[in-house]
Amino acid sequence: MKVNVEIECTPLEARQFFGLPDVSPMQNAVMDKMQQQMMSNIDKVSPESLIQSWFTFDPKIAERFQDMFVTMAGLGGTTKKGNK
Repeated sequence: MKVNVEIECTPLEARQFFGLPDVSPMQNAVMDKMQQQMMSNIDKVSPESLIQSWFTFDPKIAERFQDMFVTMAGLGGTTKKGNK
């Protein structure tokens, strides 16, 4: 014997029917906190701050980036002598 029961209700109605607590205030509080953290940290991941942090780590990093891009573009020579 096979019985199918279809119930059409919203998630809130289902939670209320089963006696589960309403978690929407907690979800809203967590989302607000997450949004505040993201907005406060957005300046740390801006392109300017990322490049500044990369370049302050090693003084010759700009030259190394330039060499890397030249090599990736195929405009540079080989690094080993004799392999031209």
